[in-house]
Amino acid sequence: MRLYSRHQVLLLGSATLAAGLALGAGAALALKGLRESAPAASSAGEAELAAPAPVSGEAGYPASYIEAQALAGDFTVEEKQNISVYEKYNEGVVNVTTEVLSLNFFLEPVPRESGTGSGSIIDARGYVLTNYHVVKDSYKVWVNLASGERLQAEVVGVDSENDLAVIKFDPPSGTRLTVIPYGTSTGLKVGQKLLAIGNPFGLDRTLTEGIVSALGRPVQNGEGVIIQGMIQTDASINQGNSGGPLLNSRGEMIGINTMIYSTSGGSVGIGFAVPVDTAKRVVPDLIKYGMVRRGAVEATFVQLFPELVAYMQEKGMASGAERGLLVSQLEKGGNADRSGLRAGSSAVRYGRSVFYVGGDIIVAVDGLKVESIADLYAALEDNKPGDEVEVSFVRGGRTMTARVALSERDE
Repeated sequence: MRLYSRHQVLLLGSATLAAGLALGAGAALALKGLRESAPAASSAGEAELAAPAPVSGEAGYPASYIEAQALAGDFTVEEKQNISVYEKYNEGVVNVTTEVLSLNFFLEPVPRESGTGSGSIIDARGYVLTNYHVVKDSYKVWVNLASGERLQAEVVGVDSENDLAVIKFDPPSGTRLTVIPYGTSTGLKVGQKLLAIGNPFGLDRTLTEGIVSALGRPVQNGEGVIIQGMIQTDASINQGNSGGPLLNSRGEMIGINTMIYSTSGGSVGIGFAVPVDTAKRVVPDLIKYGMVRRGAVEATFVQLFPELVAYMQEKGMASGAERGLLVSQLEKGGNADRSGLRAGSSAVRYGRSVFYVGGDIIVAVDGLKVESIADLYAALEDNKPGDEVEVSFVRGGRTMTARVALSERDE
């Protein structure tokens, strides 16, 4: 390392300062020359920087210019739309929390806080639409309003097969509730913009945006029942979003956010919502009866499995079907009996179960393929008592059909 005396340091610093001043003066003269050579503005109003020239794209301007205008308060059309929907309807989304009973060390029942979810106010009287799994097994249910008020609610009705529930709270006197309007899930298109409002991880009334990723997804719920026609979306849905509304760009509810597919527990862009048309069909029953009245076929069924198929083949009872529901028994004089379906006649023990083989094999109901009890429930999900459905079955290697007038199913 080379050492310098104080005198040398002062001389070196003076020389550096002089060089810097000379360079600065040269730059100033060059900038002045450029300004004088530039054309003058035609008016004082045009002296400001002009907006960049339009370029190809959805907005017609570069992204940097759009962002700058947004910061200045000039929002894009899409941003204005999102803001409008949120400001108009976010207070119609409530945070739903529950308490359940559990046993303490002394085997005494004690209440403890359970899950949390979201819900949509669907009626000014205090009715809220949410998911069944949000309020399942609850001892107490609470709703938190946008005002910060926490009110106790009651479960009015549940539909485990569609993972839907209606709860109700009494609005405080003078409170005007924001109601989320129903839209329709009919006519949705893949790629259509969607908005989700909910309470992920307890963060009240969070807005996320996405699109319709797919339609008509059959998804099995926690009860083992397949929910038909689910809407798939990439809008971010996390724990706490369950039961919240999925909205179109007009702010109309087109789905009820229900579940996500994730390997980590967080959102990976694959969420599912129950179509609002399903909710519109079942909510009146939930409010009036506390349950959904559904039709039933009065028979006892056994789902075919490989060992059973092999046994029937061995005994010369093969029907030609390897998947479907075996009609084991019929209720005498019931709707299945009256329609001409045949039950089994030979008793078989399988484990602890005893059923009858040799009967018809149900392969479709109301136009939907049936291979399991869950499939049968799904096929009859939108049918009421008294509705008539077509049942396809296999008998002696031939596929046949029968019309069955449904009875009311026991819950």
